[in-house]
Amino acid sequence: MTPDTMSVPACVDNLQFCIEETIKNRVPGDLIETGVWKGGLPVFMRGILKAYGIVDRAVWVADSFAGLPKPDPEKHLRDAMWYFLTEPIEGLKIPLDYVESIFRKYDLLDDQVNFLQGWFSDTLPNAPIQNLAVMRLDGDWYESTMCSLKALYPKLSPGGFVIIDDYGLPLDCKRAVDEYRQIHHIKEPKIWINEQAIYWKKIE
Repeated sequence: MTPDTMSVPACVDNLQFCIEETIKNRVPGDLIETGVWKGGLPVFMRGILKAYGIVDRAVWVADSFAGLPKPDPEKHLRDAMWYFLTEPIEGLKIPLDYVESIFRKYDLLDDQVNFLQGWFSDTLPNAPIQNLAVMRLDGDWYESTMCSLKALYPKLSPGGFVIIDDYGLPLDCKRAVDEYRQIHHIKEPKIWINEQAIYWKKIE
């Protein structure tokens, strides 16, 4: 964890691995994180592209920039309970201009960085993303995770990676992932990064 990301080293290393694998294997597509907090991981994504001199991929930064949406307790009780515990924490509500300042701090705010501001249900279905090589989902709740998967997974190129940050937490994120995989007959094995996060490589 650093001042700009809540992610532990194992998750940062995994993100770098996934991006570098898609570069090495020429998997087409952009990079996205949904739920970015201060933006540390999207900054890292952009930094990797810059280090490799890649100018034909974009980084998408998707967040409300106003905190987490309120879950419906009648549908997702565990998510609603976690919302009740975390909602008063102002540190979870990071505005867009602050995230932009983190990109500027590392001299990485340019036209390869695109922001999607708003609830995922409003921004992701119509986002002008053609295809993706790496998608990292950190939406916490069932609805946020399911919305992200529905909108983005069909755009993930074969050979690309999906990373789920909150799968191992006592939230309904896991249920959303398991339901989506079952509905769409996704058989690729889930690989644990640590006790919280998983990823898998899309085969087809």
